[in-house]
Amino acid sequence: MDKENLDKITKLQYENYVLLKQIKDMQNSRTLKVALVIKEILRKTKLLLFIKGVLYIKNFGLKSFFIKIFSLNTRKKKIYKNSFFYKEISIPSFDYIDVSIIIPVYNKYNYTLNCIRSIITNSNNVSYEIIIADDCSNDQTINIHKKIKNIKIVKTNGNFGFLKNCNNASKFAQGKYILFLNNDTIVQKNWLSPLIDLMLDNKIGLVGSKLIYPNGILQEAGGIIWNDATGCNYGHNDDSDKSEYNYVKEADYISGASIMIRKPLWDEIGGFDERYTPAYYEDTDIAYEVRKRGFKVMYQPKSVVIHFEGVSNGKNLNSGIKQYQVQNKEKFFLKWKNVLAQESFPPDIDLFHARNRSKNKKTIVVVDHDIPEFDTNAGARCTYQYLKIMVKMGLNVIFIPDSFNYKEYYTYELQKLGIEVIYGLDNKYNFETWVKKNALNIDFIYLQRPDISGKYIYMFKNLTNAKIIFFPHDLHHIRELRQYEIEHNNKLLKSAADWKKIEFNIINISDVIHVVGDFEQAYLQKNFPDKKIRNIPLYLFEKSINDSYNYSQRDDILFVGGFRHLPNIDAIEWFVNKIFPKIIQKIPNIKFYIVGSNPTKAIKQYANKSIIVTGFISDEELNSYYNKCKIVVAPLRYGAGVKGKIVEAISKGVPVVTTTIGAEGLPENLNMLTIDDTKNGFADKVIQLYNNENKLTDISLKSADYINKYFSENRAIEILTEDLLL
Repeated sequence: MDKENLDKITKLQYENYVLLKQIKDMQNSRTLKVALVIKEILRKTKLLLFIKGVLYIKNFGLKSFFIKIFSLNTRKKKIYKNSFFYKEISIPSFDYIDVSIIIPVYNKYNYTLNCIRSIITNSNNVSYEIIIADDCSNDQTINIHKKIKNIKIVKTNGNFGFLKNCNNASKFAQGKYILFLNNDTIVQKNWLSPLIDLMLDNKIGLVGSKLIYPNGILQEAGGIIWNDATGCNYGHNDDSDKSEYNYVKEADYISGASIMIRKPLWDEIGGFDERYTPAYYEDTDIAYEVRKRGFKVMYQPKSVVIHFEGVSNGKNLNSGIKQYQVQNKEKFFLKWKNVLAQESFPPDIDLFHARNRSKNKKTIVVVDHDIPEFDTNAGARCTYQYLKIMVKMGLNVIFIPDSFNYKEYYTYELQKLGIEVIYGLDNKYNFETWVKKNALNIDFIYLQRPDISGKYIYMFKNLTNAKIIFFPHDLHHIRELRQYEIEHNNKLLKSAADWKKIEFNIINISDVIHVVGDFEQAYLQKNFPDKKIRNIPLYLFEKSINDSYNYSQRDDILFVGGFRHLPNIDAIEWFVNKIFPKIIQKIPNIKFYIVGSNPTKAIKQYANKSIIVTGFISDEELNSYYNKCKIVVAPLRYGAGVKGKIVEAISKGVPVVTTTIGAEGLPENLNMLTIDDTKNGFADKVIQLYNNENKLTDISLKSADYINKYFSENRAIEILTEDLLL
């Protein structure tokens, strides 16, 4: 299919997407009768549903699509079928309690039962207790202990109000954490463990859930407090699936419908400040008390809770308990006005920084071809490690995958680091608008790979004043020139010339160039004497992670590499056909493990009793191969830059036999690597090293110091700090 027709189809898909989104918005803004009519139309209009499903799958992936469908069906059943008036409900009993879930109630018995049932159903793998804080209810709640087994009931002597009711019940909590949960909520699948996961960071004191309405629309993705103490529910009434609402971040506060705090910290603070009795602003105040003691307040989008807002306290600010919201705002302002003046913005000013408390952070936008699948290839692992470092340095990090795809596991691995990942068709087709809107907030652009960088560099250069750093990963034109020297294909010469033009043009426009390896640094510095060319570590390690090298417990040889990379395919074909037969003649029982994602059909066909082709394996499985093999081989005949497979092997303490190309860019490589470029010489080097216990052990022992010297996180942080002028 030609590009013009493909673009037309893509635009039609987007128009369908917009149409469907408008229908969704209409559903949410009309009366229930109109909404049900539209729902019936959509049910009958199978084509529209099909298009919507296709677009969602394209946007978020098949797995996410099924999760979404299951989640929506589950919500409907739980919300609209109030069928919990039969059977006894039993709360699991545990020897040790992680979380004390306190549900403050005043009547609303049916909501309370629904809430408890959702907790029991959706809180797997976490030990918890449920405490009903009964504020002198007079409906069926007074007999709730007859309905629910293993429930704790803490009753007040009178109607004290939400705040004092919570404080009183907390005295009976036995868990490491106290979680306050409104009774007018329905918790969703796997809502609790993500909150606990955040608490593994000792710097975090309070965490809260993403709150959505029963129709799936967002109620709040963390709260903002402006400098006049006015509150803002970030994302209110927007699409809860938007990327901007789905990454872990700091928040000024989290609405008290679902918040969890460390119990010792709660005790130290003394609970909710009773100046806010009976309710409102106590959840905001506790967040500020947490920060006052040096802890962070975090929003966790993976913890999703449906909230029937207004059921507990109504919505009228002029009557009932809701009227205290206005009064308590003034009390809060008087208590925290100095902090608000320093940390907060005027109302509705600078939402970009207010939404994640990044007022004092520099923002860096990182662009790559896709979400880094860091356990499949060296380039993705490198990208992932540098993203982690940027977060560690205190930068506000935004990641742009050129695909704008959502990948269930890998996307969240970035989001839980606090990285906002921009994905989805809406963002794809409106990305220039996004750049214009946020241009003044972007301090740095980190562009990766020439094919991707060329698509974005002019936009960023023209629309922002950001400093641009270009990281090609490897110089494509050098790699293809070397491939030509082996294959003598004239098309490679033309392709290399095209890549050189693209790469040199991007370098001319960029402010700083990052390369891996001293060869590429020297080459580019010669061609661009006035440019800042920096040699950065390809892989980053806090410390070398290799186990001790026990020669007697090791056998066999190993290759690690993904097979979407042509040099790896060539390396295996050369090794299996020209080198391994010579090795197996001398070492008959030796096995060769070929480990890596996406092996070609031809490579799979090499598999036999002596050659094992694993395909993709987890990092844990990969470590087991590093721990049992004597040698790693990297028989690369062409390529460019530092090779991740070699650095990783050194970090694991496994000696490497490679080529000049494989060793390129690695300092002091003769001390760490065994190198040969001929088939006979390579085979001989493997055979000699394989049986040389002293040399193998000596190389392994030197690996930790080598990694710490040349591939440490500290070294990378030094370079980035200087280049970003932090």
